[in-house]
Amino acid sequence: MPAIPLFHLAFPVNDLAEARRFYGDLLQCPEGRSSDEWVDFNFHGHQLVAHLVEAGSRQEPTNEVDGKQVPVRHFGAILPMEQWEALAARLRNAGIDFVIEPYVRFQGEVGEQATMFFLDPSGNALEFKAFGDISQVFAT
Repeated sequence: MPAIPLFHLAFPVNDLAEARRFYGDLLQCPEGRSSDEWVDFNFHGHQLVAHLVEAGSRQEPTNEVDGKQVPVRHFGAILPMEQWEALAARLRNAGIDFVIEPYVRFQGEVGEQATMFFLDPSGNALEFKAFGDISQVFAT
């Protein structure tokens, strides 16, 4: 079986120390290389790079999904259900304000999935998902 290609995502943050606490400590993503202007994180085997930018307001567009306003620009990971549940509990215990609280969508249907949305300290939206049946990720 061929290896799955890794993705690389660079995104803006307003404070590298805050990004290290959020991604490194809370989300438990090991840190890789860094400079005074960026930090690499191992995001479930993929490379995230937090780039320091000046703080500024960004109005992010949303789309309605299941009656909830989902941030259009977001990233995340699909985790095994047990890891997703543990992350949801860790985020709740840390007092994270969810954009969309953890819940299961498409219950009993093709593509049933657990999902949650929250923001990092710089306002970047993250979504974490889990499927009871991972073969349903691309099911229609």
